[in-house]
Amino acid sequence: MLNYTTFGTAGAAKPLLIAHGLFGSARNWGVIAKRLSDRGQVIAVDMRNHAHSFWDDDHSYPALAGDLAQVIEEIGGPVDVLGHSMGGKTAMVLAATRPDLVHKLIVADIAPVGYSHTQMGPIEAMRRVDFTHVERRSDVLEQLTGLEAGVPEFIAQSVDVAGKAWRLNLDVLAAEMEKTIGFPQVQGQFDGAVLFLSGANSDYVKPEHRSLIKPLFPNAKYAKIPGAGHWLHAEKPREFEAAVRVFLDS
Repeated sequence: MLNYTTFGTAGAAKPLLIAHGLFGSARNWGVIAKRLSDRGQVIAVDMRNHAHSFWDDDHSYPALAGDLAQVIEEIGGPVDVLGHSMGGKTAMVLAATRPDLVHKLIVADIAPVGYSHTQMGPIEAMRRVDFTHVERRSDVLEQLTGLEAGVPEFIAQSVDVAGKAWRLNLDVLAAEMEKTIGFPQVQGQFDGAVLFLSGANSDYVKPEHRSLIKPLFPNAKYAKIPGAGHWLHAEKPREFEAAVRVFLDS
């Protein structure tokens, strides 16, 4: 089973399960999870091949969705589910194929489509890191070159300094990259409440995607956070938290 961190205790609200994006971890969501735990229990998972969860050669979305289903069955469902990017795609597959496990769904800055971009740049940068003289996380940051602003700091959170290694299965994430940037054919539908919450400065969710979203999620609603890009929860955490609260409590 996936490693997960629980915040808060059971309350009147449904538990909220949070699934992070590529190269992320439950730890990335700690502040938001803790703040949202005032309304009920929040469970943040480490996805397979990330952080403290198991490694596996299969990094397909049906497999990832199966991991979330296992956690929900363990804690007792249905639950509300929030997924960002890769985690959002995983959450969509889960909701469409196992609607019995999902109460409400929030998809953060991603659509059920394939994208043309790749995330091999960060993987190649991580592979170039020489851990021989790494004594602290800053030693890794100095070696992460050629990446967009903010990316080195983000992926450096997945460094195991003591073990002098990455807590990411780089080989499998590279081999399965086409699946990660793609989206599988899904047979199913989720009729519950869904919010596609995007950054206003991001182009990951476009108006033309709505015709693909509607057959899977006929009750989908859309909202944008001004001044935020793809990393909307990190760039505008308070606004993101507020939008999540309004949707879940409505």
